[in-house]
Amino acid sequence: MRKIDSEIISKNISQAVQTANFSLDIKLLSMLEDAVKKEQSSLGKNILKNLIKNAQIAEQEKIAICQDTGIVVIFIKIGNQIQIQGDLYEAVNRGIKTGYNKGYLRKSVVKDPFNRENTEDNTPAVIYIENVLGDSLEFNILIKGAGSENMSQINMFSPTASKGEIIDFIIDTVQRAGANACPPYIMGIGIGGTFEKAALLSKKALLKEKTEDSSIRIFEKRILKEINKTGIGPAGLGGIVTALDVRILKHPCHIASLPVAVNINCHASRHIKISI
Repeated sequence: MRKIDSEIISKNISQAVQTANFSLDIKLLSMLEDAVKKEQSSLGKNILKNLIKNAQIAEQEKIAICQDTGIVVIFIKIGNQIQIQGDLYEAVNRGIKTGYNKGYLRKSVVKDPFNRENTEDNTPAVIYIENVLGDSLEFNILIKGAGSENMSQINMFSPTASKGEIIDFIIDTVQRAGANACPPYIMGIGIGGTFEKAALLSKKALLKEKTEDSSIRIFEKRILKEINKTGIGPAGLGGIVTALDVRILKHPCHIASLPVAVNINCHASRHIKISI
């Protein structure tokens, strides 16, 4: 049995939330650079170049890529041969509190959805735990801003719905979002399961690598093509690069339902994966 002190977890989480807020993922940076070449609008090209420059300055100066430093969503995988010495939830939230204070990151979490009193340390995080085999401890961290989160949607389709109807729903979601979710977007889409499962899949999809399922890859490309026909473009000011990527996760569902959830992420798409 491998033992891990909760203080080690806190220290790693503290550093991770700062890194995620300061440093754009290298793959995403490459997507933005490719987008500059694809974009036909001169204004769109300039916006994309400025997004890249903003990311470079944030990395160099160790300041937030975006002023909305989000609510922290964490997917944790715990091996069955791991023994955590201390309270895992407390350790994670302690790490977030320390990281957000050290990094001078905006505190954006309120204690109650009605009273709206700020917790003043950006906790608590939204935490999901999955038990797995082995002695690994993995944290997949997503920094989710409200601008993109507020534009997300879910729809309970009839099981007879076509892929075309699903695409229409996704396009409608994108058009409603417009400039509000800070395009170009990363689109997370969850299909199947139940109402809440589809929503969770759409959030997890933002963190996933490309699927091995060729039919899903084809569907992702088809959706991306249609999104980029909307003309919303970078920052919502017009162009052919409204989204950078579309990622789908699916799950078995009831014979009488077909849930589809769309979770939009902004151009910064801040996330980081760490293992302890």
